[in-house]
Amino acid sequence: MNPTERSRQTAFQETLLSARRTMLLSEVLKLAVDNFRASKMRFALTALGMVIGTASVILVVTIGLTGKKYILEEIQKVETNSIELEYAGGGGATNNERVLYNDYLTRDDEKAVVAQLPGLLYSSPVLGMHDRISFGSGVVRDTLVLGVSPQYQNIRNLLVPVGRFFDDNDDVAHIKCAVVTEQFAHQRFGSDDAAVGQNFEISGIPFTIIGVFRESVSDFGESEIEDQTILIPFSVARYFTGTENVNQIYFSMRTMDEVPDAAKEIVRIVHSRHRPDSVYKTQTLKDILVMADKVTTALTAILVLVALVTLAVGGVGIMNIMLANVRSRTREIGIRKALGATFREIKYQFLAEAIIISLVGGIVGTIVGLAVPLSCRLFTDFELPVSGWSVVIALAAAMSVGVFFGTVPATRAAQLDPVEALRDE
Repeated sequence: MNPTERSRQTAFQETLLSARRTMLLSEVLKLAVDNFRASKMRFALTALGMVIGTASVILVVTIGLTGKKYILEEIQKVETNSIELEYAGGGGATNNERVLYNDYLTRDDEKAVVAQLPGLLYSSPVLGMHDRISFGSGVVRDTLVLGVSPQYQNIRNLLVPVGRFFDDNDDVAHIKCAVVTEQFAHQRFGSDDAAVGQNFEISGIPFTIIGVFRESVSDFGESEIEDQTILIPFSVARYFTGTENVNQIYFSMRTMDEVPDAAKEIVRIVHSRHRPDSVYKTQTLKDILVMADKVTTALTAILVLVALVTLAVGGVGIMNIMLANVRSRTREIGIRKALGATFREIKYQFLAEAIIISLVGGIVGTIVGLAVPLSCRLFTDFELPVSGWSVVIALAAAMSVGVFFGTVPATRAAQLDPVEALRDE
């Protein structure tokens, strides 16, 4: 055979092979669809496992994202934009000098930071002390008294359900007024409403209660506020200590992203006003927020893995049904092999059936899984988050399950001996 004829023969064989592959794909899909039409109930029940598994993945991700959103919103209510500044010691070269030259924070430090730090919304000094407060009937309790500015309410997100918080006029005029916790109001006067307008004494000086407050959310033990706490204007509290020194100074930034840099800048500004050996530290809640984000993301990932187990169970169901299908169609397989069907053609036929079952079940499950959060958005005020990645993961997992669990029955069908298959009744 000359080179020209050999080239033509090779081209013919390649064209024939290409046409055969095209026919093979169309034939495989047609045979699979015909088989599903002949056994609709078996197809539906087999795909049901994939529907449940795929919908579970999407719903689990939705539940995880909803829980994550709720947790982060609750933590942000603690005021994650806030920065606490406190004096940590130092101020002298020797131990005696450190005792003698305590370099505490002052109100002037707060004013310096306010003047130099951009993006600052609120600031407040905190001057803490304890006093023996009479609760009537001879009961006296050690109670925390905090001298703060009116902006302290915004920094700590305090709620005042009864009465009001003291304002700048009260602070400037040195009005002897107080805002107390709900626990203090209940134990001292019986109720929130009864407490407002009542008088009590701090170190023998009468104060009038103008409001009852509570924290908007649990602060994870990070707050200086106790169950029995009294808030009074800072201008009044400083008369009890006789000094300009304060325990802490709180600042609140516009956004949480500004907090890390702002904390460093606050320390720099304050340190420049004091002794070189003095140490000042800042504390923020951003670390808690970042940790909560990591924990909720990890929990969501774990729940997704658990939901993927449902897909695996559905895959086992597909494998068992397809194995039974191979057994019931042994004679059909024998006839196809006798007519020239190859190992690959038989394998592809049954593998395609498994993939189609998984893919159809995955698509229906995706629709069911998305219907729940979208329905909540349309018919209620709740806006459940929907992740596009959950759809991609669910469909990819469904396809992978079809390929993985469909390989065993497809291979078994392809390995059947045509003579033995034709003898099957």
